[in-house]
Amino acid sequence: MDRTPTGLTDDERTALHELQLGVEGVHRAYGHLLAFHHAIGRSMDHFAAAEPLLRESGHTAYADAIRDDHLPAGVVDDRWSYEVVEAFESGFLTDVLAFEEAVRSDLAGGQTHVAERVQQQVWRERAQD
Repeated sequence: MDRTPTGLTDDERTALHELQLGVEGVHRAYGHLLAFHHAIGRSMDHFAAAEPLLRESGHTAYADAIRDDHLPAGVVDDRWSYEVVEAFESGFLTDVLAFEEAVRSDLAGGQTHVAERVQQQVWRERAQD
């Protein structure tokens, strides 16, 4: 069974491979962004836990600062980390994925990992020699 797209030039195949690697990098970055979002949430829980302890030990100004300034604050331009994640998802991530898919659909009929499929076929044929 021929699992490689037909009619692709080396440049087209390489371009599709580069786009695939770019998409994979964006997915990794998205994972880091989600990890950041979760780390911020856990950190804010620690600040929230410190607030009553400071208040009970007579440090109301610090407790008030946590309650009034730090807990409600955003991490980027007054946006909470979930809002940053949502903006990334609905903007850059969606746009890049749609672009890569459109190029792949046009050049390779939607087939993914075209360079790897060619390499797989070459290595399997070599092993049979």
